[in-house]
Amino acid sequence: MSLSIVTTLVRNLITVPAAVLRSRVAKDAEVLALRHENAVLRRQIARVRTNPQTESGSPRSRGSSRASAGARPSPSPPPHLPAWHRQLIARKWTFTRHRRPGRPSTAPAVKQLILRLARENNSWGHRRIQGELTRLGYPIAPSTVRGILHAAGIDPAPQRSGPTWRQFLTAQAHGIIAADFLHLDTISLKRLYALIYIEHDTRRVHLAGVTAHPTTAWTVQQARNLAMAQGHRLELLRFLPRDRDSKYTRSFDAVFEADDVEILLSPPQAPKANAICERESCALSAESSSTAC
Repeated sequence: MSLSIVTTLVRNLITVPAAVLRSRVAKDAEVLALRHENAVLRRQIARVRTNPQTESGSPRSRGSSRASAGARPSPSPPPHLPAWHRQLIARKWTFTRHRRPGRPSTAPAVKQLILRLARENNSWGHRRIQGELTRLGYPIAPSTVRGILHAAGIDPAPQRSGPTWRQFLTAQAHGIIAADFLHLDTISLKRLYALIYIEHDTRRVHLAGVTAHPTTAWTVQQARNLAMAQGHRLELLRFLPRDRDSKYTRSFDAVFEADDVEILLSPPQAPKANAICERESCALSAESSSTAC
């Protein structure tokens, strides 16, 4: 107890010289700041809002009102903005009615130009059309051109007016001979490989040769044997579809190109492109397996 009294006296003795030694200018500045603060508080409590229910609703509120009758009224919150003012501000700073969100749509004139270029140039894809539009002064993305063509029912890929692969094979069946490899499993669990050719028109199968280790040289020799066996009949053929096996080399293609036969490469991992030969190969392989068993 005595220690706290001594501490209080020492603190007061320290503050008294500080208050005496303060300059008159500092005191005037503090007085002006207090006056300004009082003026601000008076403006805030100029309009006092009372709630009749809370003022005279319950005995507790009546007792509290009597107790605080001589007290200073508490400041009320500022009034809210009117509803019409809030709606006005919301309309002013909202841009959804003026412009749709996202990328602006392509002009109708540019769309018509894209469709015209696609119809008049069947060999042009969407990237070629986008390049021509850029040269004409219409900067546009290739994806936009592709979307416009797709929405109009036009294939974005070039050569969209030509026949499909199935229609081509049906129309040119009399001039097509296909090549493919098939495997044969013997009773001694040895696998042999056979090179066959099949004519699409008559479904006639030509067995070129069978070997356990097919090489590129062997494949070229079997092509020469077929050309010699067919003779003038090979001149009636126009196309030879084949897959992309590494055993088919440039020399293999040259044997048939010498008789004006065009080599058609099937897409990677697309057995349906040479479906007739693939189906025959599977049937012969299954038959050989069942015979060996």
